Amino acid sequence: MKAFVVDKYGKKAALRLADVPTPDLRDDDVLVEIHAAGVNLLDAKIRDGEFKPILRYRPPFILGHDVAGVVVRVGSKVRRFKLGDEVYARPRDGRIGTFAEFIAINEADIALKPKNLSMEEAASIPLVGLTAWQVLIEKANLKKGQKVFIQAGSGGVGTFAIQLAKHLGARVATTVSAASADLVNSLGAEIAIDYRKDDFENLLKDYNVVVNSQDAKTLEKSLRVLKPGGKLISISGSPDPEFAKKLDLNILLKLVMRALSRGIRRKAALAGIEYSFLFMWAQGDQLSKITPLLESGTIRPVIDRVFSFEETNDALAFVQKGRAKGKVVIKVK
Repeated sequence: MKAFVVDKYGKKAALRLADVPTPDLRDDDVLVEIHAAGVNLLDAKIRDGEFKPILRYRPPFILGHDVAGVVVRVGSKVRRFKLGDEVYARPRDGRIGTFAEFIAINEADIALKPKNLSMEEAASIPLVGLTAWQVLIEKANLKKGQKVFIQAGSGGVGTFAIQLAKHLGARVATTVSAASADLVNSLGAEIAIDYRKDDFENLLKDYNVVVNSQDAKTLEKSLRVLKPGGKLISISGSPDPEFAKKLDLNILLKLVMRALSRGIRRKAALAGIEYSFLFMWAQGDQLSKITPLLESGTIRPVIDRVFSFEETNDALAFVQKGRAKGKVVIKVK
């Protein structure tokens, strides 16, 4: 099969289009013929080598974290899916590889594709949808009437998280460029702050939850818009000790992560704020809970551009510029 391969780690290194063997199938796997693949900033960061200490992929490996396609083979222990099922998924860490024509995925990571979405639309959802779900529902336990500040509202996670928070009955503020204000307002944001002109810490106060996706300076400023007892959840920056424990990292990495996050954890504790870090995980059951929200139109996909399979490197470069509104998708078939 054809696939885009990382031959070696390197900043903005091009992926190589290669002929590689179709993946072997484990007993609890399904083989998916890939029709579309979402592109994420995580893909660029892994290619650049930023996650080498945590996610130990040995080159050459196939990149890509989002998929929509058709089941063409099932393992002997698979019970939830059958040949011909249209599915979407975020394959688990260690078994990524959606920039390809086929991928073998554990059935626990998969959900049936929303009937009303195209393959390209479905492929835009898993990683950002699961991230938003795990932040707002699993970690924040966001409730009706609460106030949530979601940074970078026009990005992939932001456009999904705003809609999910609005569905939960929360009041949503976000940061965007002036050109994207109408987009985030249409998704449910009540306050859209132009980050080029205004400082959010001067405009927001007494928030229940902040979803941080920016740099360390922004993370620290986020503490000042939360009320005591509020929750600061970061999906970027330095992982915390709980994350290291969850990944069962070695003692040295656990100590490093504890040291890197010590400052923000201490400041959060002094302010009476609960701080945590989230690196989303594959979860087909959660994706199945997202599906009805998509089928009902409660949440809609936001796609900036669709690239051809041959343009995968161009798609990755476009995402890395950080200007996409919503998601970028590769059409494979």
